[in-house]
Amino acid sequence: MTDNSDMIDFVRARLAEEEQIAQAAGGDSWRCPADVPGEVHDRSGAIAFSVRHLGFDQHIAFQDPAHTRRRIETSRVLLNEYAEVADKDTDRPDHDFPSGRAVGLGFAVRQMAAEHAGHPDYRAKWLPRFIQ
Repeated sequence: MTDNSDMIDFVRARLAEEEQIAQAAGGDSWRCPADVPGEVHDRSGAIAFSVRHLGFDQHIAFQDPAHTRRRIETSRVLLNEYAEVADKDTDRPDHDFPSGRAVGLGFAVRQMAAEHAGHPDYRAKWLPRFIQ
């Protein structure tokens, strides 16, 4: 395990939680039919939500379970790429391609972890680094 394995595990756990929530919501795509503003329908056409304030319907439909699950999959790809080189993501990286890749991917994974900064298991040491 790398020094960054705890951050990787933290992000994986948050993605798993989010995936479970999306799956519990049906896992389907949602849409906003033009003829009924404010309604969000699931794949079968049933009303999943009815909200008539400030465009919440469009936002909710965009965050449908299917979209969330696709985003989680792409996040896992990035996370797995980082896990391969996480041991090279250090405060003083070497000046070579693998170290540069590790630092770049590490920055992205630190951003993913920072989305959950309010979680009790989040650690300040995971804050994204800004290297010049």
